[in-house]
Amino acid sequence: MSNSKITTPEAISVVLTVFIAHTLVSKTRTLLIATKSATILNLIYVGIIAILLVVLAIKLLKKFPSADILDVSEYLGGKIFKKVIGFIFICYFIFNSSILIRNFSECLRIVYYPMTNIAFILLTFITAVCIVNYYSIQSASKVNLIILPIVLFSIIFIFIANFKNFSIENMYPILGEGFYNTFISGLGNLGAFGGLSVLYFLPPYLKEPEKLNKIAITSFVIAVIYLILCVGVVLFMLPFLTQVNEVLPLYTASRYIEFGAFFQRLESIFLLIWIVQMICYLSIILHICMIIFKKITNIENYKPLVIPFGFLVFSVALLPVNYGVSNFLENVVYKYLILGIQFIMGISILALANLKRNKKKGASIENE
Repeated sequence: MSNSKITTPEAISVVLTVFIAHTLVSKTRTLLIATKSATILNLIYVGIIAILLVVLAIKLLKKFPSADILDVSEYLGGKIFKKVIGFIFICYFIFNSSILIRNFSECLRIVYYPMTNIAFILLTFITAVCIVNYYSIQSASKVNLIILPIVLFSIIFIFIANFKNFSIENMYPILGEGFYNTFISGLGNLGAFGGLSVLYFLPPYLKEPEKLNKIAITSFVIAVIYLILCVGVVLFMLPFLTQVNEVLPLYTASRYIEFGAFFQRLESIFLLIWIVQMICYLSIILHICMIIFKKITNIENYKPLVIPFGFLVFSVALLPVNYGVSNFLENVVYKYLILGIQFIMGISILALANLKRNKKKGASIENE
């Protein structure tokens, strides 16, 4: 993204990749544990709120043409404030991506490589991501544009192919544990809607920056539909997919797909697709982190940062002592980080910068 502009479809795929990556491990089960049978209704509710917040954020950001949130932060509070915000976003992206890839690697180890040290699986991902970022992040963006529709299709396919295993009665009672749990405490499920944090950094790299609003709305509408399908698969196949010890619930659901004697055990194909998607996700996040670092330090070339940042992700991913800890970090801590950094901090910066801009305009008109 740093050397060339990206198209509108590529931008949409980047945002969706960040969102989708966090649903492939255990996010769907976590949502169901929070709001039970009312999860689909809750997702429609919080999805509408998420889209409205995104529209607000993009409307505020568009008042600063071709600027990202770091540029807006500098306008609001100066260079030091810009560096602080940049550092916060780097920590946010590194933490989220590290914990996610740790959880995904743990799931791979449990399913296929029970005797393998988790560090070796993580190292495989990190090595691939470092190579991609060092040689051709633009190629990774093109690959992501191809792989993302396949990932979306895989979820639709799992949903349709498992229809015979569904028990629609599992969505009753529609309000789950009641109105409060669904609509008040259920607001915490806004933490499932990541992606806005990436949108904050896209404007300078878009071929058509005027389409930022279209990119944002399209991305989040698809995200809401996608998440409802994911939750629907798990909800309608209760009770065995909501067990606390279940890993990769969507992968488990895919194991029940059968089309005669010749089309069975398709889950390995889906898992391979999801592995490629995870590499695309991690490549994008690592690249964004390096672009942020480059911008707040004014270095000329980010490529020498590839290995240090890759090692940082690897190191943070190894910090949790077990899968239980990393799962808690992804499904609880990450949720509040999204609410705090993506929605509250990000939108507040944009709103205050717009207020400052309007005051300056008002003052200049009075002087005239």
